[in-house]
Amino acid sequence: MSRQSFFGGALLCAALHGASAQPMDGKALFQKNCAACHQANGKGIPGAFPALAGNALLQGAPAEAATVLLKGRGGMPDFSASLNDADIAQVLTYARGSWGNKAGIVSDTEVASLRAALQAQQAGSGRLSNKH
Repeated sequence: MSRQSFFGGALLCAALHGASAQPMDGKALFQKNCAACHQANGKGIPGAFPALAGNALLQGAPAEAATVLLKGRGGMPDFSASLNDADIAQVLTYARGSWGNKAGIVSDTEVASLRAALQAQQAGSGRLSNKH
């Protein structure tokens, strides 16, 4: 299963996230936004939504997984507008430590720094692509 397919379903589910009056924890955010596709047990739906349980990309460098949520990949949308830094950090931390996964926490500061770097990179790319 490709890294792209992992994030396609994760991002599609996260896009359904709406603003809430109270902050939600990672498990609650996952249940609300991702479990319909990736299932509450993290096993996904074969051929449609990849498993998060045992997923190497999810358990790798936090920036890789966060980048997919912030930029999208393949057919997946980006969630930079629908999930804030704390939400992304909480969902990733929950998924990285659930269903037998043994990866560490992701902080909202890490996500915020990555978001800023990606925005700066995109702004720089936009300026370069407009020059002919």
